[in-house]
Parts: sequence; structure tokens; C-alpha cells
Amino acid sequence: MTRGSVPASSAETQNCDVAIIGAGPVGLFAVFECGMLDMRCAVFDALPAPGGQCAALYPEKPIFDIPGYPRIDAAELVERLAEQAAPFKPQFHLGHAVTRLEPGEHGFLVENLAGLRFSARAVIIAAGAGAFGPNRPPLAGIEAFEEKSVFYLVRRRDDFRGRRVVIAGGGDSAVDWALALAEIAERVTVVHRRGKFRAAPQSAAKLQQLAEEGRIDLAVPYQLHALEGDAGQLSAVILADLAGNTRHVEADCLLPFFGLATDLGPLAAWGLDIDHNRIRVDPATCAASRAGIFAIGDIAFYPGKLKLILSGFAEAALAAHAIHPLVHPGEALHFEYSTTKGLPGR
Repeated sequence: MTRGSVPASSAETQNCDVAIIGAGPVGLFAVFECGMLDMRCAVFDALPAPGGQCAALYPEKPIFDIPGYPRIDAAELVERLAEQAAPFKPQFHLGHAVTRLEPGEHGFLVENLAGLRFSARAVIIAAGAGAFGPNRPPLAGIEAFEEKSVFYLVRRRDDFRGRRVVIAGGGDSAVDWALALAEIAERVTVVHRRGKFRAAPQSAAKLQQLAEEGRIDLAVPYQLHALEGDAGQLSAVILADLAGNTRHVEADCLLPFFGLATDLGPLAAWGLDIDHNRIRVDPATCAASRAGIFAIGDIAFYPGKLKLILSGFAEAALAAHAIHPLVHPGEALHFEYSTTKGLPGR
């Protein structure tokens, strides 16, 4: 059983103050913010372990914009957030998606795929982009190479040590992994259909610098055209430019980073105001269009929204303070900084 998880039982309805749907970084921080306001949380996620996309897609990917951490790997960030939430004893119900959300006697009834039912005063949706999977390039026979020499995510950077790696894409994932793998791979070739990359300017500049130094090969403007290999093992990737000219690149591995295909799943039927697969919220409180439901992190939308983890952290605090009167009606909330209030038992 995953640490902190509770066995599912459909025999009874359990109670909590706040049901948090999504155990990614923002959902974990919402446990802390709610706990500081004396609200008990139950956390649900379809994935079998906390961390969301950070843990499932890029646990070793460095993150550079977390305050106080010049650099921190995604997996370590998740560990730190779980440690921060631990004093408030959240209940984790992982490995089963939430399939039902409806009005209940004391707020909402939340039920997951395993039949576990919870009554909650309020609900925080921190589901990131919803259910996700990779956008696969349209290459004939690519299925035979997947999870053998074609990978849509990097779980362990060291798996690519000494390998000839082709990375396709022009966004942050492609550029960040090109920079990271250039340190350990035999050769890294980056394929992009245009000369300009959509990554952070500093990262794109570093990529260009490594290319000028001969430490990375840039194949631009090219696109993936075909794969060569046998029994799931690549031997080469064939590229083509817009004029149809081809280029043969010897390769052991291909990493196509063309983003994620997302699906809101049952969430789309919960009567919320959805804007391009995101939940429209009040930026002052992160309240959704249904009273008692809040959305934070990448799933939340409002004018000026920045899809950053640190924005989600701030939204978790806003939502927790807006939820407090629902959980503790009539009780005045005297805001205190954590430096003066401290933590439970400390």
C-alpha cells in the first residue's frame, strides 16, 4: 500500500473537512494550508503515488523556479511537500480516480472508482491537466519501439548514459532534457521543425551555446520521418525537411516531446464552468462556479493566470482561507503567520 493511503471500503461514508482531488505538488501544499487552518483533508488521485506529473513524468527533471531552491528535482520537491503536509495527518486514497461528485448532507459526497465514499464540507480540485498521455508522432511501426528505445518521458536520467539520443520537440521538456542528457549521453541530437525554440530563453540560449561548442547536434528545420531498427531496438532515426530531403541519424533512443493529450474525464460532467479544459475560478478565492468547489494549479483559469507551480501554491492558500468559514461557520479567522503560529505539537 502506498505510504499514507487508507484501504477503500464501500460499506460506509467517511468524513473529512476538505476533499482534495489531485495529489500533485499543489494538492499536497493545499493539505498544509488547510491544516494550518484546522481543516482535515482526504486526498484522492488516480495515480498510485503522490506527486502528479512531477512524479509520473519527470521525477529527475530539475526545477529552477521554486523559491528557496535554486535547483530541485521534481521527485525531491514532492518528498519535501509530503513531509510538510505530514503533521496534519492527511488521508491518501490513491490509485483510483474520483468518479462521482454530488451534493451531500454536509456539503459534498465524493466517491472514487474503488467505491470509497467521503462526505466533505468543501472540495479542492488540484487535478493538473486531468488525465494525461503523450502525443505520439505519426511514425509507421513506432509501437514496436515504445518503452524499449522510444520513450515519452525520462524516469531515470542515467538510463541514457553513453547512448546516442535523438530528442524531438521545441518546448521546455525537449530543451531541458537535451541540456541534462548532454552531460552523460554519447551524443544528443535535437530535432525541431523551426530554428526558434519555445523553451525558456535562458535554456534556449544554453542549447544554442552547446550546439556551437559541438556538444549537441541541432537538426533544424527537420521533422521525424521514419525509424530504423529491429526487435524494438532503434538503430537510426530518419529526418526530413519541408522540401522532402532526408537525413539519417544513428540513434539508440528517441525521445519525442510533443506535449500531453489531456482528458478531464468525469470532472467535465460536474457542472463547472469549463474554459478550454480548465476550470474558470474567481482569482480572489479560487472558487469555481459551484458553491463549495475550488480549483487550484494548472486546472484553474482566470485572466492573467500563470501556469507555474508557485502560482498554484498561492492559490492553495487563497482557497484554504475561503473554505474556512464553510468548515468552521461563525468562527472568526484570525490570520497568523506560520512563524508565530507554528505547527501542531511543536
